[in-house]
Amino acid sequence: MTTPSALHVDRGGSGAPTLLLLHGMGGSAALWNPLAEHLAKVWPGSWVAPDLPGHGRSGPDPAGEYTYESLAAAAAGVLDPGARVAVLGHSLGGAIGLALAAGDFGVTVTGVVGVGIKVRWSEQELAGAQAFAARGAQVCATRDEAAERAVKAAGVAGLFPLEAPEVDSLVHQVRDAWRLGFDLRVLTVGAPDMTGWLATTAARGIPATLAAGEGDPMSPREHLAELVAEPVILSGLGHSAHVADPTALLPLVERLTGS
Repeated sequence: MTTPSALHVDRGGSGAPTLLLLHGMGGSAALWNPLAEHLAKVWPGSWVAPDLPGHGRSGPDPAGEYTYESLAAAAAGVLDPGARVAVLGHSLGGAIGLALAAGDFGVTVTGVVGVGIKVRWSEQELAGAQAFAARGAQVCATRDEAAERAVKAAGVAGLFPLEAPEVDSLVHQVRDAWRLGFDLRVLTVGAPDMTGWLATTAARGIPATLAAGEGDPMSPREHLAELVAEPVILSGLGHSAHVADPTALLPLVERLTGS
């Protein structure tokens, strides 16, 4: 499915309220499939999950100029103008959700939950991301080779069989070769403005929850606790908690129903 914003979008449920699901770096909307199977238990309306620019089945930004604001604008573009929407985002998607709530993109965000956001970035990490992005597209001889790289890039290695349709969404065949659907230039997005976005959302009365798996090395409790008073820690889970145990996120989705 495509939209005027040229993004692939998965949808489910019906009516209001709307839940916007934003995947993490290297991922796709299909990685929300395990959670989507349970959403009807706690979410009374519709849900919308785009493949963000430079990811999955959506095309890359031709200019390769990825920012949190441009990604938030693209996400807003798959929604009806003036829509009221709650956001559940994983990793990069959580940061984009906060940018969407703090900015002016033609939609009203009623609440945000960010799971597994990397909130601290060293200069060395940022330089490494820039260098990796400069390597360009990764071309592989076989689908399995591409799939193995793709699940690692998306942080879901071992959580889906390589032949799964969710993995299909992460790779593309190009003539006799395969490549990742992930535009490495997204890595140039830089560090998220967590302090600024959280201050703006608080001033606007938009509830924002930061959560992470107990064993997530990218988003440890102590980092989140510097930004919010009560981060939610998901026991026994790692970075891709929404895939490893989607039912663990249902209480977080329930929080958004009241926002």
